[in-house]
Amino acid sequence: MTMSELERFARWVEDLIRQRGYDIDSPRGGGKSRLADEAGVHRAAITRLLQGQSMPDLETTRRLAHVLRVPVRDMLIRSGRLSEEDLPLPDLGGGGLDAVAPPRRLTLEEAAAGLGVPREQWDMFIRVAGQFLPADPDSARGAAEHGSAAVVKGAGKG
Repeated sequence: MTMSELERFARWVEDLIRQRGYDIDSPRGGGKSRLADEAGVHRAAITRLLQGQSMPDLETTRRLAHVLRVPVRDMLIRSGRLSEEDLPLPDLGGGGLDAVAPPRRLTLEEAAAGLGVPREQWDMFIRVAGQFLPADPDSARGAAEHGSAAVVKGAGKG
């Protein structure tokens, strides 16, 4: 990794940290310490990254990604460690560029599983997330095709 790649990654992470509300500019803001505590990493790792001195290890990267609400995939690609080709996005049934049908959307059950929602909380997740789905007939039909019809029909009920 070249210094410019590390510096570019450090600036991206720095901007992300600020966007997430961590005060890393004032000496007593405590943003670096708070971020380190929330991520469960050493404050020195945050400082070294922000100063462009070193790249965090994989576990620190994973923890920072979680706290900063950014996919680990994005962190790894932005860091220059891996490329988009190394970490391809999953094909969700779109069939590639020459496919006629649009890619299918995740069901709420698939979203719950993919996000790591505990199984015993899926019903609540589906009820709450279903409230944010569009209420037009095409969405209801599409959801029915993918196993979420009851969620869309009951989305407005509380």
